[in-house]
Amino acid sequence: MNLTETALSGAFIIDLTVIADERGGFARTFDRDVFAGRGLNPLTVQANLSFNHRAGTLRGLHYQLPPAAETKLVRCTRGAILDVIVDLRPQSPTYLQHVAVELTADNRRALFVPEQFAHGYQALTDGAEVTYQVSAAYTPGSERGLRFDDPALGIGWPLPVTVISSKDAAWPLLADRDDLPRPVPAPPAALEVSR
Repeated sequence: MNLTETALSGAFIIDLTVIADERGGFARTFDRDVFAGRGLNPLTVQANLSFNHRAGTLRGLHYQLPPAAETKLVRCTRGAILDVIVDLRPQSPTYLQHVAVELTADNRRALFVPEQFAHGYQALTDGAEVTYQVSAAYTPGSERGLRFDDPALGIGWPLPVTVISSKDAAWPLLADRDDLPRPVPAPPAALEVSR
């Protein structure tokens, strides 16, 4: 397995190393020690599956507040999706920036989503199926979301949205919120004193 860090520090694309023979192939999709060795939270508390009937279906963008903040390992096992994550870490130089990764049954890629990131995806095919390993239990009182079409995020979804939950369509725009952590200003640079 090959882990490649994205432009958002701590978020990784995982490509499999497939051992192929006349039967087909074999690949390890998760290794606690490899993840821990890269400083990633390897804990899996729940595993989830979502199935999407129609291309254009959009789920997200979701996150959970501490102490229920969660990491996710997301993989598309049927069809294709565009997976999008948004950095919500107030101390991060990439705060509110996003990365989009195409995950498909054919490329067998996965995306590791760190804590304090919003996550969502759009089904690119009918019948897209997605599995998630998550590090914390779903906690409804801690769940929050970002609007998929918020102009402040500038996410370019590839298809018109055909299906979305009423909850996901109703998350407030960033301009109308005061509940997100705000960026932490960098400390002033130390002045160099000449002697």
